[in-house]
Amino acid sequence: MGEIYSFTVNGVERSTGEDKPLLRYLRDDLHLHSVKDGCSEGACGTCTIVVDGKAVKSCVLSTKRAAGKRIITTEGLSEAEKEAFVYAFGAKGSVQCGFCIPGMVMAGKALLDRTPDPTEEEIKQALKGNICRCTGYKKIIEGIQLTAAILRGEARIEESLEKGDRYGVGERAFRLDVREKVLGYGEYPDDVEMEGMVHASAVRSKYPRAKVLDINYEKALALPGVLAVLTAEDVPNNKVGHLQQDWDVMIAKGDITRCVGDAICLVVAETRSILAEAKKLIDIEYEELAPVSSIQAAMAENAPKIHENGNLCQKRHVTRGDAKTALANSKYVVTQSYQTPFTEHGFLEPECAVAFPYKDGVKVYSTDQGVYDTRHEISIMLGWEPERIVVENKLVGGGFGGKEDVSVQHLAALAALKVDRPVKVVLSRQESINFHPKRHAMEGTFTLGCDENGIFTGLDCEIYFDTGAYASLCGPVLERACTHSVGPYCYQNTDIRGFGYYTNNPPAGAFRGFGVCQSEFALESNINLLAEKVGISPWEIRYRNAIEPGKTLPNGQIADCSTALKETLLAVKDVYESNPGRAGIACAMKNAGVGVGLPDKGRARLKVHEAE
Repeated sequence: MGEIYSFTVNGVERSTGEDKPLLRYLRDDLHLHSVKDGCSEGACGTCTIVVDGKAVKSCVLSTKRAAGKRIITTEGLSEAEKEAFVYAFGAKGSVQCGFCIPGMVMAGKALLDRTPDPTEEEIKQALKGNICRCTGYKKIIEGIQLTAAILRGEARIEESLEKGDRYGVGERAFRLDVREKVLGYGEYPDDVEMEGMVHASAVRSKYPRAKVLDINYEKALALPGVLAVLTAEDVPNNKVGHLQQDWDVMIAKGDITRCVGDAICLVVAETRSILAEAKKLIDIEYEELAPVSSIQAAMAENAPKIHENGNLCQKRHVTRGDAKTALANSKYVVTQSYQTPFTEHGFLEPECAVAFPYKDGVKVYSTDQGVYDTRHEISIMLGWEPERIVVENKLVGGGFGGKEDVSVQHLAALAALKVDRPVKVVLSRQESINFHPKRHAMEGTFTLGCDENGIFTGLDCEIYFDTGAYASLCGPVLERACTHSVGPYCYQNTDIRGFGYYTNNPPAGAFRGFGVCQSEFALESNINLLAEKVGISPWEIRYRNAIEPGKTLPNGQIADCSTALKETLLAVKDVYESNPGRAGIACAMKNAGVGVGLPDKGRARLKVHEAE
């Protein structure tokens, strides 16, 4: 008999003879799902627990090293602590996606046990190992401060706030999901457990561009506990895609990969450990090919075609007035070229889906940003009517645009139907980074002119986006980059040309800002240079050109009475001007207004008929 490792978890003596990450033991053996798996690399802090009074990331502590220690998770907090954290985090707005919150709570618990009245700096130090991508930390710090005050008896819990009887415009609101997220019992897809559930994972391409010569999976299929190895031949229709169906579910034997995230085959096994072992037994033979790694390479006359229709994915042309003449007659003109890189979303919950046979079709528990789009893409893959597919979102641990495309949902559905069992597919952090679409890398040349007083006269720009291996949302993101490249200013002569090219880089798609960040960075940089030529401050040139109610934006839109750019600029003027060299200034506008719910699955079409 091997060595036995014993420790207490939430006051209960526990033992195991298996030496494995404590994170996996807590989640898989004890089913303590408050301990979230954000990276399994000790980087993010979502799995933080308290071990002998100290905040520890459970993914880097093994069951062997935990022997003899006292472990606490959010499930083991006292009732007083639970109520204090729930109320404080709800009252201060500390909770958004919630995936990081149990880890934050446990880091806070460790701090408050040793320092009941911490300073703000002490709280920051206590949280330095915990990443949050939603709140920006300020509200989490305030939540811990209020928790401490409640536990010291210096603040009280207002029960009516959580009940929400007085919610209204201008009133404090307590999110409906605060309690389940703070205490960690809210269910994300990776927390789902079902009878008979098995696990699946894709073997992905080693190379951004290579011909798949052979897929040898016989050894993996022969491993006890392996239920299936699926390839492109097992997919009814091997294409998915958010707007353009150009994304292979799996790269078939004889075809060419387009990026390192491409799936070659899908392994289904009884357990995570068998699955990991089986993937190692699969041998894929490649003919490595030179990748198309830049926009210039994709545009080259002799460039290999990444897709059948060539490397130009999308293009847009937005024009108004006569930019060429306006710039020729301008007193000052600035022309500059700019580059912005791919950017990773960094959401804390890796992509996960659980699918199972359901009625005459399949049901998918998912973490994504559009369940109807996911259903549509799965229906394309299966060749089914969408009504046979049900997609239900569990809690979503961050997205920021990075979870708009299908990633694991369609793979889970395919596997569940093939083995007739519930199937969970979850990406590792590295798989997620390799696979999901990023913010588009941009290369652009912008020319902006003005008169002797700094009043803008015209803009000419050419924008190139690297959309990577697949289209994703290249079209609408490129369109937004072009239409918003003019900024929230008042001038009428523009000529904007946009192009999105396929490369063998990871795909690019939606990201906060939706293309506007790239073009606005370039425009606002040109504005600063133009201000220097005119001899006025960056604040002054923006104020002189700022759009006002009743005036017309460069896209032809008339600004309404809610437009308050000049008032906003005036509000920051003193702070900006009193901090030279330390404060920057820029103006941009995207998606402003009041949201209105629409029927028919989140979409509607509006037809305007002239009155008779």
